[in-house]
Amino acid sequence: MISDFHQLSEKIRQLAELTHALRRENADLRHRTVVLQDENAELARRIDEAHLRVAALLEKMPALPQDQEVA
Repeated sequence: MISDFHQLSEKIRQLAELTHALRRENADLRHRTVVLQDENAELARRIDEAHLRVAALLEKMPALPQDQEVA
């Protein structure tokens, strides 16, 4: 009978340890998700800025004459 209680106690201890480990991992993953979302937003902003700069440069370039246009 005492052995059964010790086994149950050990299983409860292991379950508690696993629960704590999973909670820590979940918190770490949530933090990493926020960091990656911020990084993604920054990269998207930079791509938009580059797109606008390229579009502005293309606007400034003189047009090719009709017979010299590239297909």
